[in-house]
Amino acid sequence: MELPPNLFKRALNEGRSQIGLWCSLPGSYTAEAVAGSGFDWLLLDTEHSPGDPLTVLAQLQAVAPYPVSAVVRPASNDAVLIKRLLDFGAQTLLIPYVQNAGEARAAVSAMRYPPEGIRGVSGVTRATRFGRVADYGRRAHEELCLLVQIETGEALDQLEAIASVDGVDGVFIGPADLAASLGHVGQPGHPEVKALIETAIGRIRACGKPAGILTPDNAFAARCIELGTTFTAVGVDAAMLVRASEALCEQFKGPRS
Repeated sequence: MELPPNLFKRALNEGRSQIGLWCSLPGSYTAEAVAGSGFDWLLLDTEHSPGDPLTVLAQLQAVAPYPVSAVVRPASNDAVLIKRLLDFGAQTLLIPYVQNAGEARAAVSAMRYPPEGIRGVSGVTRATRFGRVADYGRRAHEELCLLVQIETGEALDQLEAIASVDGVDGVFIGPADLAASLGHVGQPGHPEVKALIETAIGRIRACGKPAGILTPDNAFAARCIELGTTFTAVGVDAAMLVRASEALCEQFKGPRS
């Protein structure tokens, strides 16, 4: 069997805009329901969600038949979590809370087999099509994609050093935690936060790396795309469910008191 291509990584390398949806609901059923909605990528979250590696496995299996790329966010920059997700067949990982180049290099190392890294070797995994992909160990890195998330003022100060690490394929800006680190907790739309994000997008692009973001603010999402974000998540499944159910209820019961 051939090594499955990472269409998301190829799109980033070609500079093609990829529009995504955040999946914080851990079920495979909801992941499959949105997999056919037309998004380019789905973020399967295990950091701020009840999800874990086993629920991600079911989600990966559920969305596999659909023309959408799965990106998985581990709970932390942890080599064991990264190893498990890669073995399950995740090809693109978004690593949260990367503060400096050293932490970015640690993530790269966890993604690669020795001697370039520390990823543990197992020959019969879903990633290898259960041992059927020829030369998986030698070629795996070709189709793996590492995105690192900067989400504090400290990380912004280290942005160029982080983005320049060999093996980092893209840099994602986390508006909510960035806002909190700047003293604006709960205000990702604060003018100071937006200004820093806009500047950061340009800095990431100047390093030759794709930039990404999550924002449910449609106007700001369009602005970020205009400035050059290549992978842009524009909604969160749980938030969409909550807001739509509230709106429907209000049509019949009126606004909640």
